[in-house]
Amino acid sequence: MSDLPQLPFPRRHPLHVPEEYRELRATGPVTRVRTQAGDEAWLVTGYEEVRTLLADPRLGRSHPAPESAARVSGSVLLGGPTGDFATERSDHEKMRKLVVPAFSARRMQALAGHVQELVDGLLDEMGGKTPPVDLHAHFSFPLPAMVICELLGVPYQDRDLFKSLADGMTDVLDPAAAAAAKDELTAYIGTLLERKREHPAEDVFSDLATMDATREQAATLGAALLFAGHETTVNRIDFGVLLLLGDRPQWDALAADPSRAPAAVEEILRVAAPSDHGLVRYAKEDMEFGGVTIRRGDAVLISTTAANRDERVFDRPDEFDSAREPADPHIAFGYAHYYCVGANLARVELRAAFGTLPRRFPTLELATPVEALPRRTGRLTGGFTELPVTW
Repeated sequence: MSDLPQLPFPRRHPLHVPEEYRELRATGPVTRVRTQAGDEAWLVTGYEEVRTLLADPRLGRSHPAPESAARVSGSVLLGGPTGDFATERSDHEKMRKLVVPAFSARRMQALAGHVQELVDGLLDEMGGKTPPVDLHAHFSFPLPAMVICELLGVPYQDRDLFKSLADGMTDVLDPAAAAAAKDELTAYIGTLLERKREHPAEDVFSDLATMDATREQAATLGAALLFAGHETTVNRIDFGVLLLLGDRPQWDALAADPSRAPAAVEEILRVAAPSDHGLVRYAKEDMEFGGVTIRRGDAVLISTTAANRDERVFDRPDEFDSAREPADPHIAFGYAHYYCVGANLARVELRAAFGTLPRRFPTLELATPVEALPRRTGRLTGGFTELPVTW
């Protein structure tokens, strides 16, 4: 079928999601599309449908014949199938059980004071510079990088290395280069875990070094934690600043009352959409869902970005309202057994960032129009390479 909707859909504005999501949802929340890789897949854009499928055991990340599976993109991380088809569920549960305690709400709350110190220190440094200043380089990136390095037990002096490798892993246009970056990061983590095994400390990688898993499993999991633990939070800080500055009264309200930060963070998580890639799943059996028949092995692309703008669930879904109190929570962190283990950590960082930045820099404004900001193209996570601001 050559007339299928073609992904990725174009963006009319860096902060807006493609209008095609809403148009497709109006005809059906599960729609046949052609992926960036040229294969066919089912695109899921409805909120309830996304939540249901994320919890449905009939879908998984693995495929019975991975070499012939439909691909979403050239991404080595989310472009196609991963894992062993026979043991995927048990492997996922095992790995999740090992890392969940390290990211518990209690442990993250205990970390909150230190995160606040890091936020204050970075903003002190930024305040000593002459504007315009690149907020991305001086705040959005270093904060999550510092926190995840300390939590995992990664030497912060290696941040430039893992920043480069993490960026390389997200390349969706050059799979060979992305795979090489992934292998290099995994090898780096493997070496680090060996050192942790000999000299353990109070950090997550020391725990991973002694867990019941192969060196490859532990290193792969460690690389995933290092990547996910900073990449998405960096983008949420950048996008949150842009969303708030795009409606000045909301920035001013947060500057005057930092207690509004938790609600603002949840709305940033709902609305901020750096990437349109989506989560790829494969049907383990034939299934009827959303008015269509999904066959065993079919690719199912789950769009949490589109689901968080579902007009059937959220009032004024495309409007950013930092005081919003929705009846239904956003699903920026996924759902059910695919709920992000780092959600508590991200919230601690984002609440500190947006509870402090507007108060410390109440007159902050963009030094470059949003439309002219340099964007990260050809990358899984999207976002911007710079965010010049002045005050």
